[in-house]
Amino acid sequence: MGFRLPGIRRASFSANQASSRSLEVPKGYLAVYVGEKQKRFVIPISYLNQPSFQDLLSQAQEEFGYDHPMGGLTIPCSEYVFQQITSQLEYP
Repeated sequence: MGFRLPGIRRASFSANQASSRSLEVPKGYLAVYVGEKQKRFVIPISYLNQPSFQDLLSQAQEEFGYDHPMGGLTIPCSEYVFQQITSQLEYP
């Protein structure tokens, strides 16, 4: 029997295909788009309660309001910064 560690998942398809696969986000997770190339990541919804992630959400609200260009939640930071923040959430 195996087990899965919760954490970030990077989608293996392009952002153009994201809308057709949006139903593939597992229960308890959320798809977000990050960086200049709008790379899609699937993250646990538990991240939404974390202060460092809430800072990212505030930045997204300041930049995009409620109109996100990808149709999903767009985080206005680099992939590197996003991965640094989420890696701290995965391994406190």
